[in-house]
Amino acid sequence: MTHRLQARSVTLRYDERTISNDLTIAFPDGAFTVIVGPNACGKSTLLRAMARLLKPSTGDVILDGRNIADFPTREIARRLGLLPQSAIAPSGITVADLVARGRYPHQSFFRQWSKADETAVAEAMQATRITELADRPVDELSGGQRQRVWIAMVLAQETPILLLDEPTTFLDISHQIELLELLTDLNAGGRTIVAVLHDLNHACRYASHLVAMRDGMILAEGHPSEVVTEYLVEAVFGLPCTVIQDPVSHTPLIVPLGRSRPAQKRNSAP
Repeated sequence: MTHRLQARSVTLRYDERTISNDLTIAFPDGAFTVIVGPNACGKSTLLRAMARLLKPSTGDVILDGRNIADFPTREIARRLGLLPQSAIAPSGITVADLVARGRYPHQSFFRQWSKADETAVAEAMQATRITELADRPVDELSGGQRQRVWIAMVLAQETPILLLDEPTTFLDISHQIELLELLTDLNAGGRTIVAVLHDLNHACRYASHLVAMRDGMILAEGHPSEVVTEYLVEAVFGLPCTVIQDPVSHTPLIVPLGRSRPAQKRNSAP
């Protein structure tokens, strides 16, 4: 299995606070990887490091066989697209103009706006169902609409690797499923997807590779059907549950027990 994007023995810190220490991970090419874990466990920090927004204190992030620090910024943006957790649009910018900024890595002094750029923007807006919002100012939209605009901008970038930090935030359930289905289609078309999700059942249904984190460490990784057990869910989230088979996708389905439910027999530790 090849890995275009990986981290080798990285230590990630904010000032003097260590988030992850000596962390090694490789994201499988062509996979839809989902990272799960409790709040403040290091998921977003890891994604920031993989996108060169956070420099490791020790260790290296490797992209296509080279240290990511050695790439020019525009070259990284042609290989890797990032949807951060909290993105802020310039005041007054329209939807179409913000999505068009996803084409910036493909522009140069010798290559200005082209038909290919126009097509990429139109297709990204159509895929996220925001075409009718094209002339609206972004700051007038609802949270869910703005999230779809940011996703469209990342799609317009047309990178082979997509990193998305909580992409379903602010979206209602129907748009969450619509987005995850879109990411599944993009993955089937050859893109490597790495996303942070909070919904465990969404992660189990859509991920082909799952990474479970806690306290800056990776506790388990692999296909959801191979790694998701009652024991793992309780170890990662402190959540007593039972795991059954999803009747639609045949993937693990986590059912929380709750305080008022009788204790259930759980899978033993691996």
